[in-house]
Amino acid sequence: MEILDLAFEGKGIAKVKTEPAGKYFTVFIDGAFPGDKVTARIIKKKSNYAEARVVEIIKPSQLRVQPSCNYFGVCGGCKQQSLDYKSQLFYKQKQVVETIQKIGGIKDFLIEDIAGSANIYFYRNKLEFSFSDKPWLTKEELLSDQIFTKNFALGFHIPKIYDKILDINACWLQSELSNKALNFTRKFFLEKNVTAYSTKTHDGFLRNLVIKQSGKTKDLMVNLVTSEENPDLLNQYSLALRQNLPEVTTVVNNINKKLSQVAYGDYEVVYHGSGFIYDFIGEYKFRVSANSFFQTNTVQAENLYNCIVAFAEFKKGDIVYDLFSGAGTISLFISKLVQSVFAFESAETSIADAKTNTDINSVGNVLHFNSDLNKSILNFISTKKTPKPNVIITDPPRNGMHQNTIDDILALLPEKIIYVSCNPATQARDIKLLCENKYDLIKIKPFDMFPHTFHIENVALLKRK
Repeated sequence: MEILDLAFEGKGIAKVKTEPAGKYFTVFIDGAFPGDKVTARIIKKKSNYAEARVVEIIKPSQLRVQPSCNYFGVCGGCKQQSLDYKSQLFYKQKQVVETIQKIGGIKDFLIEDIAGSANIYFYRNKLEFSFSDKPWLTKEELLSDQIFTKNFALGFHIPKIYDKILDINACWLQSELSNKALNFTRKFFLEKNVTAYSTKTHDGFLRNLVIKQSGKTKDLMVNLVTSEENPDLLNQYSLALRQNLPEVTTVVNNINKKLSQVAYGDYEVVYHGSGFIYDFIGEYKFRVSANSFFQTNTVQAENLYNCIVAFAEFKKGDIVYDLFSGAGTISLFISKLVQSVFAFESAETSIADAKTNTDINSVGNVLHFNSDLNKSILNFISTKKTPKPNVIITDPPRNGMHQNTIDDILALLPEKIIYVSCNPATQARDIKLLCENKYDLIKIKPFDMFPHTFHIENVALLKRK
């Protein structure tokens, strides 16, 4: 099949003419790019489309480039690393526009050019690695004469394989310092015969390695997630780590006693430093703990927040509601431009981080509310006697906004809505509901927060009719 286009989630699109009807049948092919000619194996067939995987690239597309990572195609993290970056941006913007037009049913809106990432490698400030007692070996490794450790791996999960880990020594997403910490950690615990956690037996000490690095300061956190405490071993590790990597500013041990494979603990012990790192978005300083959320691409997050400011055209008298406010990064970023910001978030840990960050920056016009946005907040607002907003900023999770939240926004009827989304499909669905009666979609601007992946952020401006 010849690949004609690229679908959302980075799958190539081919058309096959059916007999005897003579109609075209769509096939979505994982691992294929526009311009490729491939042999593909069908893995799922529906009445009007099929899904397939590339078996062989007969003729490669001119858009293809040589991937930088040795693990490309195996770990599954950067599926578009072999696609020219300008082409990545072109198809991401095209997919956002088509999604809003098809799902949202809206045609007449301004499309600003997608904002590419200044750094297409080493752009992440956080990476999570997993330990496992079951290493995944590549075909090349299986055919080589190299001897591998049979019951220890530190790296990334293989897609759709929950228990095996691809043992890696370099990732192109964070920094060289991160790779040094990764390789030192593996070497240290292998030499001491410390066991990796088994998802089958739930035995083993080592569970995750999480590295957080500030984009604007020199702070570097190494967080080791283990199944239990071992102060003597962790003190040895912390000391040896800092001797080999003096750039490390804090070492944290999270103890996760749960069966679920999550890279955070029931509690934590700090072995070096404060247990925090600090970073900046714009002029605002944020404290980042081992388990707190922070924007993963710091530089691009600041560009996205500047877009929010440009779209909103804030006035000093504006009352702003920030829905799904998280650690309060957007609320603080816009605080000097408006009269008041009322931030609504359901996760208590995020509220705690947001209040800390508000205090650190001595901001007095941002209030944080713990509120379930899947339920109506109108009674809560009435009880608190919160003034109605001129502007609402909403940045929901991938599944978009609940109908109750959409109904609340329509009842509050702000002049402007800034909708930030990491899922254009659910964003388009919600925009359609908002625009049915009371709003117009004015413009959008996509942002590439994660180069080489199919993920895309989009900022949309809606104005009251």
